[in-house]
Amino acid sequence: MKKSLLKFLLSFAAIALIASCSGDDNGPTPPDEPTCSDGIQNGDETGVDCGGSCEPCEAAAVELSGEVTEDTELDATVDYSLTGSYIVKEGASLTIPAGTVIKASGGTAAFIGVERGAQIFINGEAGNPVVMTSDAASPAQGDWGGLVIAGDAPTNKGVDVTTEIGDLTYGGDNAADDSGSITYLRVEYTGATFSNDKEFNGVSLFGVGSETTFEYVQSYNGGDDGIEFFGGTVDGNYLVSIGSGDDSIDFADGWTGTGSNWYIAGGAKAGIEGSNNGDDGDATPVTTTTLSNITVVGPVTEGALFFKEGGGNFTIDNFYASDIDLGVNVTDGDAPAAARIENGDLTISNIQFADAADGFAATNYAGANQSFYTEGVATGAGNGAASPDWAAGWTIGLENSASTTENLAGEITGDVELDASIEYFLTSGFIVKEGGSLTIPAGTVIKASGGTAAFIGVERGAQIFINGEAGNPVVMTSSSETPAQGDWGGLVIAGDAPTNKGVDVTTEVGDLTYGGENSDDDSGSITYLRVEYTGATFSNDKEFNGVSLFGVGAGTTFEYVQSYNGGDDGIEFFGGTVDGNYLVSIGSGDDSIDFADGWTGTGSYWYIAGGAKAGIEGSNNGDNGEATPMTTTTLSNITVVGPVTEGALFFKEGGGVFTITNFYTSGVDLGVKVTGTDTAAEARIEGGDLSINPIQFDATAMGFLATDYAGITQDFYTEGDNTGAGNGAAQPDWAADWTVGIE
Repeated sequence: MKKSLLKFLLSFAAIALIASCSGDDNGPTPPDEPTCSDGIQNGDETGVDCGGSCEPCEAAAVELSGEVTEDTELDATVDYSLTGSYIVKEGASLTIPAGTVIKASGGTAAFIGVERGAQIFINGEAGNPVVMTSDAASPAQGDWGGLVIAGDAPTNKGVDVTTEIGDLTYGGDNAADDSGSITYLRVEYTGATFSNDKEFNGVSLFGVGSETTFEYVQSYNGGDDGIEFFGGTVDGNYLVSIGSGDDSIDFADGWTGTGSNWYIAGGAKAGIEGSNNGDDGDATPVTTTTLSNITVVGPVTEGALFFKEGGGNFTIDNFYASDIDLGVNVTDGDAPAAARIENGDLTISNIQFADAADGFAATNYAGANQSFYTEGVATGAGNGAASPDWAAGWTIGLENSASTTENLAGEITGDVELDASIEYFLTSGFIVKEGGSLTIPAGTVIKASGGTAAFIGVERGAQIFINGEAGNPVVMTSSSETPAQGDWGGLVIAGDAPTNKGVDVTTEVGDLTYGGENSDDDSGSITYLRVEYTGATFSNDKEFNGVSLFGVGAGTTFEYVQSYNGGDDGIEFFGGTVDGNYLVSIGSGDDSIDFADGWTGTGSYWYIAGGAKAGIEGSNNGDNGEATPMTTTTLSNITVVGPVTEGALFFKEGGGVFTITNFYTSGVDLGVKVTGTDTAAEARIEGGDLSINPIQFDATAMGFLATDYAGITQDFYTEGDNTGAGNGAAQPDWAADWTVGIE
């Protein structure tokens, strides 16, 4: 039979109330109206100056201490004062309804303990949590102990061992042990200290079993760890730890539960400390867990994750770390931990570093296996560094705003959208994997560093959506204070459309597979994009372009794109069928716009200036000028502003079938270049496959030639007055507000 603690206490309070609030039998007869302030019970007062139409009589707080030996339920309408240990004994249960507040005082003497074989049911609600807090007028870390639960599940500390605080017995062989259910609980100002090695945590779970529910729990401003799992099999989901004096969330001693949706901020040491056993890093059962959807907001002094004392077998995905100087901490000399990393027992995928602190390092682990983590785009507990939606209404202290900077690296396997309010730093390869998509909204800025290691790649079968606007483009640029050509790679897109290089070939940069038979392949949509300071170099024959399109299909949109001060070509089409319209290339270190390998798209409105070599280089195949499918294109409304060193158009390596109209050049010394030994290109010109009508040569440079082609057919071009990309050599109207460097 359930005992009601409230029933007993209210009976006691009623007796006291009769004694303290009874009228004075020898006094005057009370008037009809209450006074509420004369020290006399009168009117409808039920006590002296209280009750009735006066303020209600206040009941004294109910004290909690001692032992719970029968099933007991608290009452949310009653104020509770925890003044000593309050232990739920084996075979008994304690139920705490939503909205209950328990205020504690007494330092290490005040804590709530649940024995092995007992149960606790904390039934908070999202907008009405159970709160265990300090009774001090100025609460602080360590004002009281915390909540301690002992279970019968396995740990690698043994069986029938004693909790380090609370002196409860825990540990057994029942992995499915049930210590009750805890939902929507907030503990505050816990962590009372016995010694440096013996402190209460906010919530301590010793050998707690998997049938126990533990979710929607917050530790706030605890003196030691916020929440700690000492072995056991219980899962922990939707956990929050704010302002812990030691580690924020800690697990050890063979814990084999799982965890998801953890939000951690402001801890003094590690965001998460995960260890196996402090006395024996190889003890069994080994700590083994899968964690997902984790946010750690620093600063931290011992890493976002401290893989410690043998660590264990950890699989972690979607890990967001903000304002930290160290991602994964591994103590030098922790041989069991190192052995597990080398064996592949620590795997972290999609970890993202945001607002990196000075001196940042992803890890201090110096062993051979440096691939135990892969970077990616993470949402963490839900909103990156910002408070997750699921934490609303029952947590406190999550005032931090979203990150202002985030690193981009690793892989995208799902659908990811960036945020224009965040400044992104590209630190290595960032690959959109087959089946995934990356959406980049207008105004997004991505700053890159790392030379050839830093590039954005889109696999065949993946998509990228760059949704810039005329007055608000997407910008991919260098993070250097003194940016220069070749500071980073560039954007590389691989598609499934035909090329004359074959099927399933590999991009010359980025190692992506491209080429197929789908002319209408769709790699997404790119509009109003500017790439700057690209072209990092592997060798003279292997360099990144600003934008490289390998076998990209006609279902892809590619327009309003600029390359600025790239180290190699500005924009290059390697086969494929995609069209390219409204393109700008300024200051390229090689050719400005290049197409080859059987490209069969069309192009219109190209503005080119300041390239080191050819304005446009058009070729068929560098290994076989006769390869098919033949490069075939129609170009219109083209401006090339020199000087150039390899012509306004370099018809090269078999050239192809080109029809060009409204071609304007200015300041060039050579219009159309054709290498004298390129017999395949010569055959195409003689066959009438190159037609330029008309082309204008304005403000020609010294030594000007319309063409250096020496073959019989010289009428493949006709001269005339043109507007080119719109305004001759001047900036075209369509390039306003999103391009740079057009003089």
